[in-house]
Amino acid sequence: MSLGPLASAPDRGKPIPSNHPLRFGYGTNGLADLRLDDALTLLADLGYDGVGLTLDHMHLDPLAPDLASRTRRVAQRLGTLGLTATVETGARYVLDPRRKHGPSLLDPDPDDRARRADLLLRAVRVAADLDAHAVHCFSGTVPVGTDEDTAWKRLAESLAPALDAATAAGIPLAVEPEPGHLLATLADFHRLRRLLGEPAALGLTLDIGHCQCLEPLSPADCVRAAAPWLRHVQIEDMRRGIHEHLPFGDGDIDFPPVLEALAATGYQGLTVVELPHHSHAGPHFAEHSLPFLRNAAPTRPGTVAPLAMSSSTAHPDATPSNTTPPNGPVPPPTAPVAPPGEPFATPEGSTP
Repeated sequence: MSLGPLASAPDRGKPIPSNHPLRFGYGTNGLADLRLDDALTLLADLGYDGVGLTLDHMHLDPLAPDLASRTRRVAQRLGTLGLTATVETGARYVLDPRRKHGPSLLDPDPDDRARRADLLLRAVRVAADLDAHAVHCFSGTVPVGTDEDTAWKRLAESLAPALDAATAAGIPLAVEPEPGHLLATLADFHRLRRLLGEPAALGLTLDIGHCQCLEPLSPADCVRAAAPWLRHVQIEDMRRGIHEHLPFGDGDIDFPPVLEALAATGYQGLTVVELPHHSHAGPHFAEHSLPFLRNAAPTRPGTVAPLAMSSSTAHPDATPSNTTPPNGPVPPPTAPVAPPGEPFATPEGSTP
């Protein structure tokens, strides 16, 4: 069961007591219309354990002057609010105002690749100053005219400086398999590990929705398979073969087995809600996502918390509708299903 629409949220400012082994965060790329301090205060008030902090111009700009001093202020605020952090590097236009997610680690121009590599170095320094548990990154799409072997070579070479910095800082660099990218699957992650000589600093960001989208294993089985290398987790709902980040209850994922599998691995990092295309209603989705996750998560190994269901829909402006019973029939898919490894949708961030 997917738990249906989002569970009812508590009154704002009254955190939900945490009695389970998982720690939940919310990504600032889904709160892009808020000032960073307002976003952090909101998440603390709602009871989140931490934040997935995307380095971007509207929050913590990695290219603006005085990055170290600005980062120290953010670290102080996180400490005051009792939040931990993961540093994420998926900002759309932070390096180039005309190329979404560009340049990448795979670009033909070595100077462009160096700009992306420098962003990762800055992210490692920020993560060290924030005492963050990981730095997230991804490979990028293969440029037109570039063969696959060349792309893998560029990726390995471009990541090497960041891996050295991450090793020195004691912070893992967690690569995310991204639909449509060179490194799109768990199998691709292991190819990169072998290519780099299996460095200890190289970890994995597992996006639960991406597992539903294109992995041959179920999301829960993906968690178990990824456990030894798991350093960061992103979570949202999604449908098979369609790369679209959805609010909880709008997709096909059965969340209790996923979260129970995650708890069983002993994973200690943040599990961060990833809704970058819902920033227009970010406070609403932040408020409703945490109760959903805590109701779906085990309160101790081998148990699942009781469900608190709501008949409200995910979007604040939507018309209320009836929920599907937790153990009711699964409706037939409303979208075409792609074979594993062949998502229909374009890479994340390519839609408005």
